[in-house]
Amino acid sequence: MSLKEQLKNDLKDAMKAKDLVKRDSIRAINTMIKQIEVDERKELTNEDILKLIQKGIKQREEAAEQYKAASREDLVEKEMQQVEVFKEYLPKQLSDEELEAGMKEIIEQVGAQSMKDMGKVMGVATKKFAGIADGKRINETVKKILA
Repeated sequence: MSLKEQLKNDLKDAMKAKDLVKRDSIRAINTMIKQIEVDERKELTNEDILKLIQKGIKQREEAAEQYKAASREDLVEKEMQQVEVFKEYLPKQLSDEELEAGMKEIIEQVGAQSMKDMGKVMGVATKKFAGIADGKRINETVKKILA
């Protein structure tokens, strides 16, 4: 079953269960998908949808930080609830140990010696860990190992 079909089925289930948070979160994902498909006139693959979901998580986490700074705890909670629903559709994320082991392998593979080689490592790593590790975590791990 494609991710799109799963979202469609989960939306129906959320509506039947009157789960407003899940319903609204799935609708937000569907809106992002439709926006890209209409603007770019192309059918999105599961990989494209995963990237959109990751982008949505990042946006909501940033919004939550801004709401927290403005002392709007009600809105912080709403954003974080949506983040949790979004994360349900991502593949299992790598642990820090798994990510570090994978990064060491990539660094050895490309022959990176110092921070000057970070670009080479990041290029390979972001492709290899797409969907299973956040770009920020990848970046921090590369810096930690190369430093």
